[in-house]
Amino acid sequence: MRDELDGPPIILTKQMRRIVEAAIKDLCRRREYVLYAVNVRSNHAHSVVFANKKPERIADALKANATKMLRENSLIDPETKVWSRGRSRRYLWKPHHLAGAIDYVLYCQSDMPFDLED
Repeated sequence: MRDELDGPPIILTKQMRRIVEAAIKDLCRRREYVLYAVNVRSNHAHSVVFANKKPERIADALKANATKMLRENSLIDPETKVWSRGRSRRYLWKPHHLAGAIDYVLYCQSDMPFDLED
């Protein structure tokens, strides 16, 4: 993914992370997707989403909505590319797979769960 960067990587500030999380929640609410978990980090975001759509389309829509909201809040320039082209996605067929993914997203990104209030 680093090879595909047009400029320096974007580091999301606390305010930017809040906006990206709100954008993910907003899109899921509007499209009636089930959002099980979301965790926005300084250089990437994780979410666990259920929808009757291909995961690539969901990931692309989440990234597009987040970028739109960052621009609307004047946190990035109109020409700034925020996300890399790649995206990781997995189908979670069994309840224990879903539970594991939720646990990973919420609690396994660092030593402590991410807190937006800090």
